Amino acid sequence: MTTLSLPVRPASAVRVARRLGDWLRHRYRTMAAGPPDAGMSTAEYAIGTVAACAFAAVLYKVVTSDTVSGALSEILDRALHAA
Repeated sequence: MTTLSLPVRPASAVRVARRLGDWLRHRYRTMAAGPPDAGMSTAEYAIGTVAACAFAAVLYKVVTSDTVSGALSEILDRALHAA
């Protein structure tokens, strides 16, 4: 019967296995937690702010137009004089 020679001593193999296990556990926890940057960046905030302001400006123009103002006034007059 021949003996198997290991390239590392058994005690150091156990240390390597433990370190590998620790690294794998840490890696799993890091990946399971999700990406560290889950929010928007500054550029995305700027684009979102500009888009919201543009939408607000368009909405303001639509609501203050003569057609919409007349329609809203007519709806309010009908509601008040319905009784």
